[in-house]
Amino acid sequence: MMAGSVLDRSDGRSDGEEWTDNYERLPGGVGISLILESTTRAGVGPRLHQHPYAETFVIRRGSATFTIGEDTVEGRAGQVLVVPADTPHRFTTGPQGYEAVHVHANPEFVTTWLE
Repeated sequence: MMAGSVLDRSDGRSDGEEWTDNYERLPGGVGISLILESTTRAGVGPRLHQHPYAETFVIRRGSATFTIGEDTVEGRAGQVLVVPADTPHRFTTGPQGYEAVHVHANPEFVTTWLE
């Protein structure tokens, strides 16, 4: 019997391409929620928003231009970006697309859309 949990991709594919999935209330009481995102498209991303908790972006492939508060940051593969709680942010994927894990420091997503 396995001690952990396995969460499969919701669309049934077994690769990591062209994928966005949201995971809330993860098993084991880990206290976080996740967005797994992979796209080859440039120029896509969420509009300006904020959360009452920190969000961490672990960028695995490609790049994105992030607006974090008043700052603009070019995030690229191999970097980790941390957005503090209550900080407005958004991003737009770069020319080669983007793959990242977005870690929300809360078991459920709480988002205030600002635009």
